[in-house]
Amino acid sequence: MDSLSRELATAEWRKATPSQTADNCVEVADLSSGRRGVRNSRNPTGPALVFTSSEWKAFIEGVKDGEFD
Repeated sequence: MDSLSRELATAEWRKATPSQTADNCVEVADLSSGRRGVRNSRNPTGPALVFTSSEWKAFIEGVKDGEFD
């Protein structure tokens, strides 16, 4: 198992407070070097996306600006 796989397996995953009771959500984890991991809460052992800090910042700014509405 490589270091990123180990980091994803041991990360502290969280979902948004309004989604705590839902079964179909995404979860996010803070990773080393400012990266963020994103996975499907229904498949926690499945694949995860990993974003650099600048990619994550651009995504959050796009959400706030309504870019994905």
